[in-house]
Amino acid sequence: MSDKEVTVFTHPTRRQALTLMMAAGSAGLFMPNILGKGEAQAAPPAKPTGKVIIGFSQEPTVFNPHMPHIEVDEGVSFSIFDPLFGIGPDGSFYPALAREVPSVENGGISADGLTWKIKLRDDVKWHDGKSFTAEDVKFTLELLVDPNFRSWRKTGHEHVRELTVVSPTEITWKMAAAFAPYASILAATFIVPKHAFDGVADKNTAPFNNAPIGTGAFKWVNRVAGDHIELEANADYFGDGPYLERVIYKYIPDLTVLYTQFKTGDIDVIGLQYITPDHYDEAKSLDGKKVNVVPMATVESFSFNMEKPQFKDPAVRKALYAAIDKQTIIDALYYGLPTPTESYMPQQSFYYNPDLPKHEYNMETAEKLLDDAGWELGSDGIRAKDGIKLSFTNSTTAGNHIREQVQQYLQQSFKELGIEMKISNLPPAVMWGDYWMMSQFDSVVVGINFLTGADPDTSDYMRSTSSAAKGGAGQNTWQYANPTVDKLLEEGGTIFVPEERKKIYFKIQETVRNDLPLLPLFQYATVRGHKAGVDGVEPNINVRIDSWNVASWYWAS
Repeated sequence: MSDKEVTVFTHPTRRQALTLMMAAGSAGLFMPNILGKGEAQAAPPAKPTGKVIIGFSQEPTVFNPHMPHIEVDEGVSFSIFDPLFGIGPDGSFYPALAREVPSVENGGISADGLTWKIKLRDDVKWHDGKSFTAEDVKFTLELLVDPNFRSWRKTGHEHVRELTVVSPTEITWKMAAAFAPYASILAATFIVPKHAFDGVADKNTAPFNNAPIGTGAFKWVNRVAGDHIELEANADYFGDGPYLERVIYKYIPDLTVLYTQFKTGDIDVIGLQYITPDHYDEAKSLDGKKVNVVPMATVESFSFNMEKPQFKDPAVRKALYAAIDKQTIIDALYYGLPTPTESYMPQQSFYYNPDLPKHEYNMETAEKLLDDAGWELGSDGIRAKDGIKLSFTNSTTAGNHIREQVQQYLQQSFKELGIEMKISNLPPAVMWGDYWMMSQFDSVVVGINFLTGADPDTSDYMRSTSSAAKGGAGQNTWQYANPTVDKLLEEGGTIFVPEERKKIYFKIQETVRNDLPLLPLFQYATVRGHKAGVDGVEPNINVRIDSWNVASWYWAS
């Protein structure tokens, strides 16, 4: 897939630069509508009808969208909550709770990017019947930077100053500094109700966190832990839809069982983590099913906890990378579907650096790196240096059989070098809870979409202050710290012209590729599937989960 065409001004004015900032798709990711392409769709029903069962391989467990969470939790959040404005498959923003997407042209953003004014809809109700107002927006933006709240993201929001509720339908604020990624961050920021936290001493343990109240197309009904979550249509929804009476998110951790239930019709849409490549040939010929290969922004990696003594030596990280035969893994286990990569940046992005050093699988190189760095073989066959053994655990989601095969393959390769890798896989709710978020692991095999919408900023993942284990807010679970990257991320956030920003993010990718806090394996190519009767399912490379537009889904027959 080629980069989307970019419009660049030779000598941009500040106004033109801010216009470009709001046109995220002009320098972001582009995803064609490849599901149902060229097919006529039936009109949606006049009122909500039927239910859809969506199969997820991981269990959503975080229902306050502003607490630390992973992609699967956003699957539910998109159903229950709304942002001020969202981002579509083509990278353009669309209004949601806001009446219009703010821009320089409509007066929503000042020409210098420092003053924001958001006009809100006046016809929105929370699921409990109370009116949505600008007070809720103010509360949400303040909650994200509350030092007593376990916020999943402070990046961008920490620049907000002078939040002012002008009226129930208008809010303004100042930015301490113009920040180019902030539009994309807002598009990924769900608004929560202020009144749900009134009188709550500790917002981290509010009742809301287990029974969320939103403005979205579907309302919370119940959760059966370890099995499913049930939502019902919001009859008072302000937008188009919903067209379904019920949505069930069913949790099926074993990917083979997940596929089998899709094949037999027990689930209607196979979501995270989709159909495994070894089932693709069969799946694409199933009667009554629509199955397509869809590229994602997610990158699979072998990731390190950089605070573990085994991984502080860069020679160890480089040796492990040299010992990974990633092309064989892609061909033999993933049936050649994913694309190998050297970057965390998706290859469809305007900011992707194609000139990074190419990985070379070479066991002799790996052995020499370790020898030269002084990692000597012990009598037990395991290398050691300065009393530290080259032994560690590697974890991923239990039940992901292809990842488990990858682990076994790597375990044998590393053993040939005198490296002991012990496999310790965990149920999803445990694996991606504090074990991941608070950096309690040694190493993991994980897939991550590092971007926010189409914006290239990765401060949440790579800034040294974004490590929750060190008291920060963000998802730098690697505990990666490089002053050069910190400085470049700060600089990149102040530049609004894509061509100029590109230089910064190219350099960040070069630095990360050299440091190797994570070993990039491949960019996802997922096999998606749904029953032929479900209309409205549309991939969106600019979000982290496929149920982003479930309000638009309906049964056509």
